[in-house]
Amino acid sequence: MVFHTFGDKADKAVILVHGVLNPWQIWTDAINKFKERYYVIVPELDGHTQSEKSTFISVDDEAAKITDYIKNELGGKVFLLAGLSMGGRIAATAAKSKDVKIDNLVLDGAPLAKINGLLKAVFKKNYKVIIAKSKAREPKILESAKKDFLPEKMIPFYLNVADNMEEQSIVNMIDTAFSDFDFSGYPDDMRILFMHGTKGNEQVSRKCAIKMKKANPQTEIRCFEGLAHAELACFKCEQWAAEVEGFIS
Repeated sequence: MVFHTFGDKADKAVILVHGVLNPWQIWTDAINKFKERYYVIVPELDGHTQSEKSTFISVDDEAAKITDYIKNELGGKVFLLAGLSMGGRIAATAAKSKDVKIDNLVLDGAPLAKINGLLKAVFKKNYKVIIAKSKAREPKILESAKKDFLPEKMIPFYLNVADNMEEQSIVNMIDTAFSDFDFSGYPDDMRILFMHGTKGNEQVSRKCAIKMKKANPQTEIRCFEGLAHAELACFKCEQWAAEVEGFIS
């Protein structure tokens, strides 16, 4: 894992965690918005590192690395910890640590639910095909990427991710991101925002948001009608950042 930092370390800390197949640069617009007021930290998750290969071991392992960073570099406290998709699962896991203090937790489409083995197998196969075809620079898969989960300006960064991604990382991501999740354990004074869309598989995110609010009444849910999974954060990042800034302020 690599940590990228922006802004003045004396300011309140904001950590933004990207999702599966996302380059860390997916947060560029949010970084530009937040860095004037906050110290912004963006982890480059294992399995997604662009300068050299790394292996994604588990959600818990990534969460532990983030909490260690908070303890060692940020005095154990973060004003905002936000995660997109699998990054939300990692953020939600890290926020339970008794060793750190998180004021605000923002989850966007976080998969906080177990899925069956057959569906896991389908996801693994699909992601392996996507990565293999991306490494081969197949035009159809790149056009699909621009349409479904990445703005065109992010494609060069995504290809750096794809070139270094190992199949074992894909297997580990699916196995650990879609496992049982305990919704308890958050402090009462931690403010929680759970964002999700309505298209495609966002019904899973909706159910997870409801479970989070049931276990943690301080949770606020924001539903974005007509948007697909991660669409707001990936394609309308300035709007995403404005929503989050409104919540934390």
